[in-house]
Parts: sequence; C-alpha cells; structure tokens
Amino acid sequence: MSFLPHPRRRIVTALGVLGAALALTATAAGGATAAPGPDRDRVHVEPGEAYMGVGTLAHGGSAPADTPSRGALAPTDGVQGIDVSHWQGAINWGSVRGAGIQFAWIKATEGTSYKDDRFNSNYPAAYNAGVIRGAYHFALPNASNGATQANYFAGNGGGWSRDNLTLPGVLDIEHNPYGAMCYGLSTTQMRTWINDFYTAYKARTSRDVVIYTTASWWNTCTGNWTGMSAKSPLWVAHWTSASAPTIPSGFPTWTVWQYTSTGSVSGVAGSVDRNQFNGSRDRLLALANNT
Repeated sequence: MSFLPHPRRRIVTALGVLGAALALTATAAGGATAAPGPDRDRVHVEPGEAYMGVGTLAHGGSAPADTPSRGALAPTDGVQGIDVSHWQGAINWGSVRGAGIQFAWIKATEGTSYKDDRFNSNYPAAYNAGVIRGAYHFALPNASNGATQANYFAGNGGGWSRDNLTLPGVLDIEHNPYGAMCYGLSTTQMRTWINDFYTAYKARTSRDVVIYTTASWWNTCTGNWTGMSAKSPLWVAHWTSASAPTIPSGFPTWTVWQYTSTGSVSGVAGSVDRNQFNGSRDRLLALANNT
C-alpha cells in the first residue's frame, strides 16, 4: 500500500538528520516537507504553526498513514465540511464549494501572538464562494489565561455576524504539540481556563464558542468535566472507520465530527481534514445565524 505525502506535516523521524534527508520534498509552489511514508513517529511544528489534530499526532496518536481516508465509506448523510490553515496553501474556494463542501472553519489565531498568514485570504474567499465559514483558535493554555486568548481571537478574525454565511468561532483545545499533554495545568486549572475563554468570547461576540477536542484529551485534561455540555456545541475529532465517533465524557452528542485527516477535496492541494455536520443544512444555518 502506498500513502500520499501530507503537505501540512513536518516530520521528525527516529533517525534524525538521516530521516529528514530521506523525506520527500514537495516541488510545487508553497510546498512543504512531505512524509516519508508509514514509518513516521512524530510530527514537529514550530510555535504558531499548529493545526487541528497536530497534538494527537505529536503525542503518538493514530497517524494519517495508520488511519487511511475512508473514501467511499466517509459519512455522507450529514452536511460535509473541511477545516484549513496556511498548511493547505492557496485554495480555490469556488472548486471547494462545487465539490459539495458546505462549510469550513479556518485557522485565525494561536495563543496570544500568532495569526495564520493565510486567514485574510481564506476567510473572505470562502464567503464569496458561498461556503458557510467560521474561524478557529488553537489554544495554548500555558501562554496566558483563557480570557486573554479569547479576546485576541475575537479581535483577529474570530468575530461573528448574522449574515447567513458565518459560523461561531471554535476553541481548538487538544494535546499540546509543543510539550506536556495538558500544558502543565491541573484539571481544575484547565476547567477554569476553558470557562474563562468561553465567557470572554461570548461577551465579545454574543455566541457560544464551539469546542474542538478529542475524547482522550478532554477526559484526561479536564477530568471528565461536564461543565460545558450545556453551553458549547461539540466538534469531536475521531479518525475511525466506525459509524459514529467516540465523544468526550459530559457531552450528550456531537455537532461536528472530524472523521479523517487524510481527505481530499477539489480546490485543495494535498490532503485535508474532512468533517460531517450532525444534521441538515437548515440546522447548520441555524447554528450560523444563532436561531
């Protein structure tokens, strides 16, 4: 079996420099180091370069090579979407919408000082193509308190307006790709951090922030916390061939499911995360418009 190189990941192999020398290098404009194949063991990103799912990979979770794209088995009963960052390079959003993608979340910020360098082009381009889009923030709970990061996010792309094409912002909180899984916080401290982010974001935008996470991270780092289940829609990451995702303790159901990190969509070079909305387009629009 062969595997497509993943343009978003910089791979550090157990062989160090030798492994890096063997890595395939993309030659297309804006290309990045590609994976050498299924024998990858850790993903490395520099501060500001994190993307949805990188924490799981960095902490030994199922790598894309171990969790192949579901292809024809991908869930099709719900509305389909993607999430992107600068790692995807230039995107043809007209082609994305023409391929049946109805929604997208786009990385805006990380921590307190990083803004994705393709956000300013992706965000309006998705809107102009008729894709219902929103922004996401990659959380660094060890960098500042939650309110500080929520305000940074809201002020740098994470805002909201009722225009039929804007989704509420997302708090991407997952395994720390730069260090200890739970960012050095206790479960009590993590709960406080998340609640502070939620409160500040709602004060700025009037919207409940969507939470993107995995069951393993949430259960470990918040201690199976139930405190957000009645406030935030859940976007769960679970790359599996199962018919439904495993969701974190405390959430009654999922609103969005990231079911693969190795999907493909016309208009996006290389692989891209694919997502399913748990409902019809009318329900997606209700989430977008807060109705």
